[in-house]
Formats: sequence, C-alpha cells, structure tokens
Amino acid sequence: MGMKSAKIPYIASLDGLTTEQLRQTLEGEGAPLAVTCNNWSADYPYTPSVTAYLAYTDSHLALLFCVEESHVKAVALEDNGRVWEDSCVEFFVGNPAGEGYYNFELNAIGTLLAAYRTSRECATHFSAEQLAQVARRTAFDHAPIDICEQRSWWAVEMIPFELIGLNTLPQSLSANLYKCGDNLNQPHFLSWSPITLDKPNFHCPDYFGTLIFDNE
Repeated sequence: MGMKSAKIPYIASLDGLTTEQLRQTLEGEGAPLAVTCNNWSADYPYTPSVTAYLAYTDSHLALLFCVEESHVKAVALEDNGRVWEDSCVEFFVGNPAGEGYYNFELNAIGTLLAAYRTSRECATHFSAEQLAQVARRTAFDHAPIDICEQRSWWAVEMIPFELIGLNTLPQSLSANLYKCGDNLNQPHFLSWSPITLDKPNFHCPDYFGTLIFDNE
C-alpha cells in the first residue's frame, strides 16, 4: 500500500459556531480520512476506530477526530506535556518552506503538544502564546480521566496557517495523521498513510501522504 492522498474541502467560515455546530459541520462537510493503518500489528494488535474529518478556511486548517476505543485515559494537563502516553490524536505536517515538519499532538481532554522539528530528537516547542492560537474543543472537560470501557470521544483543533509558516495556501501539503496511546491498557500506534518501518515511529516525513486543497 502506497502513501495516501486526499482532497480537503474549503469552508468559508467556522467562526461563531457552538461546539456542537462545529463538530457537526466538520463531520458533515469535511473530508473523512480513516486513521486505520496498523503498521505494527504483530506487536500491537489492538486497532481502535478512528476517523479524522479535515477542512480549511481562509486562515485555518480544521481537524475533527472521532475515536472509539476500549480505554480512554488522559492525565497530561500541561501543554507540551507527555500527551502521547494518553488517548492521543496527532497531526504531522511538512514544513512548506523547506526542511523539517510540525507536529500537533492532542489528548482526549484538549492538552496540546506542538513543535517544529527537524527530527524526533531535535524540536523547538511552541510557546504558550503560539499554543493558545490553536483552538481546541473536546468531548471531555479539561480534567484527568481514566475510563476502562468502550467509549466514543471526539476532539477538534483549528490550526492557524501562519503557525506553520504559511501566508498563502499552497496547492498541497505533505502530512500524516495518527492515533496512539503508549500507556493505555492496549497500546496502539495507528496512521492514516502507511509506514513500513520495523518499530513504531511517527517522526518519518518520508511516509507522509498528501493533502490537496480543493478550491473548485
């Protein structure tokens, strides 16, 4: 299976919507991307249900993740904390200006890690001011949860294009989407575009797919 591509639709405005209206709009009008590639199924067989819905406005990329999994845990409360150990959804996007990439990692209660990276180890984390520019809405309040039963949840994030160095929108961006939970009772590492490395690693731009901005 090769790297994936998807057309992302334009929505004129998402301003002023209630949380429920925003969720319904993205689920109804966004491009559905199934985050279902279990690249390391021999070691991590559990595969929760995950679909991301993407759309864009003149100023933001909007992502809605809809998840169903057997253990929902989120204990990281501080931004740029260890959110990947929780029930976590992630969006990685190539730097449109050249080298490196940006990663946005969001747990089920809305705690965000974001950084510009040239590798897994070399990162410049976003400042508190930059993190505050990413609007987040989730199914849960921002308080610790640990639910050991099958549960559905969702999370929305609105990423300003300027945070990834864009003044004008290109025809496409390289990106991948992920679902993980390193410290859940069934750890898992899923992606939208497949990865053929031997061990779990999301920091691999060579395996990013392509998001095509549909302006027709």
